[in-house]
Amino acid sequence: MREAHMLDKNATTSRCHALRSLLYAPETDFLMEAHNGISARIAEEAGFRGIWASGLSLAAQFGVRDNNEASWSQVVDMLEFMSDATHIPILLDGDTGYGNFNNVRRLVHKLEQRGIAGVCIEDKLYPKTNSYINSEQQPLANIDEFQGKIKAGKYSQEDADFCIVARVEALIAGWGMDEALRRAAAYHAAGADAILIHSRSATPHEVLAFTREWGNRCPLVIVPTSYYSTPVAVFREAGISLVIWANQLLRSAAAAMAATARELYETETLVNIEERIAPVTEVFRLQGAAELQEAEERYSVHADAAPQVIVLAASRGEALGELTADRPKAMLPVAGKSLLRRLVDEFKQQRMHRISVVTGYKPESVDIPGINLVCNPAHRDSGELASL
Repeated sequence: MREAHMLDKNATTSRCHALRSLLYAPETDFLMEAHNGISARIAEEAGFRGIWASGLSLAAQFGVRDNNEASWSQVVDMLEFMSDATHIPILLDGDTGYGNFNNVRRLVHKLEQRGIAGVCIEDKLYPKTNSYINSEQQPLANIDEFQGKIKAGKYSQEDADFCIVARVEALIAGWGMDEALRRAAAYHAAGADAILIHSRSATPHEVLAFTREWGNRCPLVIVPTSYYSTPVAVFREAGISLVIWANQLLRSAAAAMAATARELYETETLVNIEERIAPVTEVFRLQGAAELQEAEERYSVHADAAPQVIVLAASRGEALGELTADRPKAMLPVAGKSLLRRLVDEFKQQRMHRISVVTGYKPESVDIPGINLVCNPAHRDSGELASL
């Protein structure tokens, strides 16, 4: 696992440039949805060259509706974790921009601070409603007002490659092709780097018709959630720049978690599911645990330099008679805690954690966790020096 990077101006610039390169490349490429650090890392490791920070998925991972119920600052905080976990560009699904032109200006500023490469804003009203819920009843924003948001965002960006994608919802809202083209042209004129043309049709005919009329004036982005069975070759032939897989990681995770939860509730055993789920070691790997161990080797006091404690506790303690009939004297309780337990606790209080205890008599009775046990079977004849 690569070492977690610290965001700097060069890192942010390279991500913005990478996203712009994806938009303007001659070949169709893809963005994979992610909604937190671990899903973003999974998307990157799968081979995707960019991430779609889905508004629906981000809201869902907070457990709220896709109606701007999660504040923009909460979204940006999660984006920072996603950015820290990856090295590829992230395009935020920024809903309507979380308010007016001034909110968009501040959003762009905060996104650049966190290494986010671009934002997509849609021409609906704040607070937004997901495009698949009562879509034809959703009002659209005034074109001039939405142009103002785009201009404000472009003027506010510090990196010339930061991308603002304008999402046209006219087809979703039932306003027709002419209105979609009119809005797209206005948003392009206002400075949008790309147009996302959205449709909930079960076939790609609407977006393909739009693409033909648009005539490659600027890059086009699509979200084929509802026309999912369309071969990607169709999009490539049409000249689509980016295809967004918009919510599949969230939905697959939700299905898998629900199935696991139901099975555990019904069977009350881990036996049937343990081999079907990711091992804990895979979670550690995705979290970058190995990198932390390497860092500890470089920067922390090495474990070999820490003091080692050796406790000689092999003898029975015959003078104690029946009290040590079934245990060595080190395991005799005093006020509810054995002598050895008290000794180990004191060592740990002094940050001495490498503790070896030499046993001999009734070694099975020495059950203190967190210590290294060494048995001297000849303790009666060999004495303390041999134990040491």
